[in-house]
Amino acid sequence: MSPTYILNLSCPDRPGIVHAVSGFLFERGGNILEAAQFSDDKRDDPAADATGLFFMRVSFGCEKLSFEALKEQLAALGTQFGMRWSLHQATQPMRTVLLVSKEGHCLNDLLFRWKSGLLPLDIRAIVSNHRDFYQLAASYNVPFHHIPVTAANKAEAEKRQYDIIEAEGAELVVLARYMQILSDDLCRKLAGRAINIHHSFLPSFKGAKPYYQAHARGVKLIGATAHYVTADLDEGPIIEQDVARADHSKTVEALTAMGRDTESQVLARAVLWHSEHRVLLNGHKTVIFK
Repeated sequence: MSPTYILNLSCPDRPGIVHAVSGFLFERGGNILEAAQFSDDKRDDPAADATGLFFMRVSFGCEKLSFEALKEQLAALGTQFGMRWSLHQATQPMRTVLLVSKEGHCLNDLLFRWKSGLLPLDIRAIVSNHRDFYQLAASYNVPFHHIPVTAANKAEAEKRQYDIIEAEGAELVVLARYMQILSDDLCRKLAGRAINIHHSFLPSFKGAKPYYQAHARGVKLIGATAHYVTADLDEGPIIEQDVARADHSKTVEALTAMGRDTESQVLARAVLWHSEHRVLLNGHKTVIFK
């Protein structure tokens, strides 16, 4: 089989982009396997919250050129259209570091899916501010790093975390119920490659104890939201959301138990789409080619 690649791009919308991309690949012996596009068009309603950007994801095979040669030649096309683009080898699993605190359901779910071949990841390390899951990590043969975090040592702890992330070459960092607020500095360093799971249907019930907030309001739906991490707490671009029904009889503990399944499924879908390079950032929103 010929090597397969994934090209993601965004640029100001204009005629001829699809023709130029498909022509570029055709001239180099590329065979398009999958293609999707989206235009965030402002023309129909100039006052709408639209960026005027064009987005495209192309999966293709190519035998004639190497990965590096393709990247080099794509640079000219990118400059011509003012593109923000990335090229990935489709069969390369994404190097990933997982962060967790004392709630292990999302961590356990991700590890199981990964070992079952359901997530194209290469999980390089688990980092936690508690020791609770070192045996779980060992059972999957994943290095476990215990880094306690307090108000006094937060900067030092985050430096150690970031050193691990960089040493492992992590392309993705997953906050699998990691219950610490990251500093603005670390958020900037991880921009676009850190996914958090928040146990509410954002933008409702941000911050701490969302199930308690939901119970106090008597909600009939509880939810979970997977989003990219930004310096603004629980306000990063949303990747995936889902809900479960609730009623007046549910205690906070019952809501929390119900929510664990939703959190795990939502986070797994977000991680899958990101690791398959299906998520493109569009300002404070996302474009997802499923």
